[in-house]
Amino acid sequence: MRIGEAAAAAGTTPRALRLYEARGLLPPPPRSTSGQREYDSTAVARVKVIRTLLNLGLTLEDIRRRAHRLDVLVRKGPSASCAGRPGEFSDVVADRLAVLDAEIARLTHLRQRLAAAAGEGQSAPRPGPGSERPAIHSHWPALAGRPAGPIARKDAARG
Repeated sequence: MRIGEAAAAAGTTPRALRLYEARGLLPPPPRSTSGQREYDSTAVARVKVIRTLLNLGLTLEDIRRRAHRLDVLVRKGPSASCAGRPGEFSDVVADRLAVLDAEIARLTHLRQRLAAAAGEGQSAPRPGPGSERPAIHSHWPALAGRPAGPIARKDAARG
């Protein structure tokens, strides 16, 4: 099948297939006599595994580090091999989990700082979407919908 058909079958775009090929995740497919890429069902299955791994939070670089193991994942499914022997995908998954944990900690700290600056207690309940946060509005008028700064004043003068 041609690149557009293969991409549609895998739930992605032709551009993504070319990217995966350029990054070494997908072996270069054979070409037709007119030079078009010709993909088989194995390549489509491999792209589906790549997409699953990306959706689980791995990066293209994470997957590239273990591209030689993608065929195992195609045969057994992503969850079957991620907990395999050290040096398979388990180290890549452990590294990605550490990065995600660090990012969660950073964002949690950032939220606490913003909440403190807005006058909220850390144990204050989080209001639902669209509800007002009066404490933050008193500190930052722009968040309350009031103009602030030269650009906002210029826009207000035009209006």
